[in-house]
Amino acid sequence: MELSDFFLPESVIAQKKISSKKRALEQLSELLVAASPTLTQAEVFESLLGRERLGSTGLGHGAAIPHGRLKALEKPVCAFLQLQQGVDFDAVDNQPVDLICALLVPEESTSEHLSLLSMLAEIFGDESFCKALRAASSDAMLFQLLVQWQSGYNLSQQARPCA
Repeated sequence: MELSDFFLPESVIAQKKISSKKRALEQLSELLVAASPTLTQAEVFESLLGRERLGSTGLGHGAAIPHGRLKALEKPVCAFLQLQQGVDFDAVDNQPVDLICALLVPEESTSEHLSLLSMLAEIFGDESFCKALRAASSDAMLFQLLVQWQSGYNLSQQARPCA
C-alpha cells in the first residue's frame, strides 16, 4: 500500500490560513470531493464531523487524522492540510494542530480503513518527518514528502511523536 494511491497533488495544501477545526474540516471536505467527484461536500463534511463527535481525531503533538466512511466511495482517498498556525482540535494533549490528514474509505472497507489509519498514525508518529512536513513551503513539496514517505523517507527506527 503506497500513499500515492490515496493522495492527488491537488488534495495537498501548504501554509493554509484556517482559524478553526470546523473550517479545517470544511476545507478538507472540499479537497476530498475534488479527489472523488461522486461525493458531495455536505456528505463528506458530515462523515468527518460525525466521527469527531465520537471523539477527537487529534493525535497530539500537532497532528490530527479526521476520517470517515462513505457508502458511495469506490476507493480510499486522503487530503492533507499544513496550517500556518495551529488550531484547537480537542487533541489528547490539548495542543493546537497544524498537520491534518483526512481519510475517507468505502463503508465496507473495515480492514483497509484500519490499515490506512495505522499507517497514517505511524507517519505522524515520526518527529523528523513531521518536522519536514512543517518546513515544506509549497503544495508540491508537501505532496512529494507524503508520497515518498513509504519509499524511503521512513526516517528513524525509533520514531518519536511529532513535536
